Amino acid sequence: MLGCLVGLVVWSLAPAHAWAQISRGSVVGFGGMPVSGAAFQPTFGGGVSVALTPNIHAIGEVGRVSDVMNPTVDRLSSLTTADLDVSAFYGEGGVRFLTGVRGPLRGYVETTAGFARLSTRLHGIESVDAYVNGGLAFFDRTSPMLGLGGGVQLLLGPAVLDVGYRYKRIVGDGTLDRVLTGGNSINMSQMRVGVGYRF
Repeated sequence: MLGCLVGLVVWSLAPAHAWAQISRGSVVGFGGMPVSGAAFQPTFGGGVSVALTPNIHAIGEVGRVSDVMNPTVDRLSSLTTADLDVSAFYGEGGVRFLTGVRGPLRGYVETTAGFARLSTRLHGIESVDAYVNGGLAFFDRTSPMLGLGGGVQLLLGPAVLDVGYRYKRIVGDGTLDRVLTGGNSINMSQMRVGVGYRF
């Protein structure tokens, strides 16, 4: 941790205008927390952006949400010794529109589309976990995913700090989705912080 902080300080000493001239994109690792009132678990992942023009970037992202189950079903599950969860591993691509070209702060909005792999698993009943999860694996599914977002990037030499908001929708299409996630779609709202490197 100390090494990361020292690295950011050293990078921030480099002239910002020099890095802005040669930057063609960035690689960022991020963590996201649900907006107040949402029951979804934290998201972790990484993304890459490549400049098409100074103000338009192509973006790609992969990440994982540990549980996207309906809050009511999740609470009922917590009353038992069994722990049922629906995790999502996703990948998506899109376009980001940035404001300004110079200076250390740049605002942006983005839109994305991709797919999420949903997996339902049971934990907490050792005698049957393996058998139940073997059966649940047949219900694993891949669903379309759409996203919108916006935020601010702070440029510190070759380092970048990204703070923003993301809205994601996973479009479900089965009975299991309706029971465990409370409908045909899963909607997630998150505040997100990312740290990365500009190249």
